[in-house]
Amino acid sequence: MKRGRTLITGFLMILLAGSLAVQGRGLAAPQTVIVSPHGPYTSLSQALNAARAGDTIAVHGGVYAGPLVITKQITLLGYDWPRIEGNGRGTVVTLAAPGIVVKGFVIRNSGKSLDQENAGIAVEAPAAVIENNRLEETLFGIYLRKAHHSRIRHNVIQSKALPLPRRGDAIRVWYSQGVVIEGNVVEKGRDVVLWYSNNLTVRNNVVSEGRYGLHFMYCDDALIAGNRLLANSVGAFLMYSRRLHLRQNIITANRGSSGYGVGLKDMDDAVIAENLFLNNRVGAFVDNSPREITSTTRFQGNVFAFNDIGITMLPSVRRNHLTQNSFINNTEQVKI
Repeated sequence: MKRGRTLITGFLMILLAGSLAVQGRGLAAPQTVIVSPHGPYTSLSQALNAARAGDTIAVHGGVYAGPLVITKQITLLGYDWPRIEGNGRGTVVTLAAPGIVVKGFVIRNSGKSLDQENAGIAVEAPAAVIENNRLEETLFGIYLRKAHHSRIRHNVIQSKALPLPRRGDAIRVWYSQGVVIEGNVVEKGRDVVLWYSNNLTVRNNVVSEGRYGLHFMYCDDALIAGNRLLANSVGAFLMYSRRLHLRQNIITANRGSSGYGVGLKDMDDAVIAENLFLNNRVGAFVDNSPREITSTTRFQGNVFAFNDIGITMLPSVRRNHLTQNSFINNTEQVKI
């Protein structure tokens, strides 16, 4: 009897030890995986296969092959500007798990299919951080799809050298709530466009030589502040949205076929305040804004200077309040 109890106790101890070992592996501290041209890993695909969720992959200078699809919560850190090369095929990097961080890379040479929406970085999960990267020769630069609460910060984005209608959007945000776009430099993209996304912050970006510097469609509650929108066809177009606040932006030399510094179409409760509209074809254009009878549009403390037309309002526009704005040397100050 005593021998039987001893065997049972020993068996239980073995089971307990095995369980603790499994738990110990599951609770192991995050690790750093090193990638460089000289190892220990020489390819990003190998490193991603070896890494576990929560790990950091530190990538040193070199050229590494894309495309990559990341399906774990990984922090991907570049040192000395490692390059992820797409070789002209598809999307270069896809983030398909929540909480992925990508910092410090050159990401270049996506495919050029508009139908397939080839991108430098495509984000398909929430809470991504894309920071301090350079995107070169990409059709779409950074594309967020249902990537709520993601951050796009301090990137430089340059599009493919294609005719403007054939370029993709430098940044596209699609059905993604609570996104922050901050401190980026965008050159020669098509648009920075945000669709069906609410509670947005877009601040301190420089967008130049594109079609629409900033384009909002069906977005509610956004702060658009401190941006410089230069030499685009249109500086900012705000459409079918509510409570967008455009504050303290410099909007200049937007002189395409429409050439608006800012255009408002079917907007409710927009606030346009303390902006500089300089040398545009039209500083501000207002069409059916506000659209709801209980809403208003407010222009306050702006400077309209050296535009062909300071403000154009269509004759049907009502409930626009203009206070403390300065109109300086526009060819035509206000047109209705």
